[in-house]
Amino acid sequence: MKAGFDCVGVGCGAIIVNEKNETILLKRTSKTRNGAGFWAKPGGGVEFGEKIEDAVRREVKEELGVDVEIIKFLGFSEGILKSENQHWVSFNYLAKIIGGEIRNMEPEKHEEIKWFGLDNLPEKVMANTMDAIR
Repeated sequence: MKAGFDCVGVGCGAIIVNEKNETILLKRTSKTRNGAGFWAKPGGGVEFGEKIEDAVRREVKEELGVDVEIIKFLGFSEGILKSENQHWVSFNYLAKIIGGEIRNMEPEKHEEIKWFGLDNLPEKVMANTMDAIR
């Protein structure tokens, strides 16, 4: 069975905000599970036996090469992507960078990484990212 396709997948992600009140988003390529061409918060799937907050820290490190401290839980999003035959429940957290330097660690999955003002977001943002920002 494949999470998100054959059964509901559990995802997670972080809204990372800097001192300028900007959040970092990643533009997804066609090699991602879904949402090609859309901007998204760093995050991904929770592995079996992994605590969600640990998954957030792992995913941010894998994608951006930085360590984060989780500040608070922002709620969850439910994504039923009928056109892609997927169903995900994603847990969203507010986080801050505590170490490392931002790099695109997965260029095959993310064609661009950029800081955006919370009042000046790009046009195509994943629904679960918008849920977390709101």
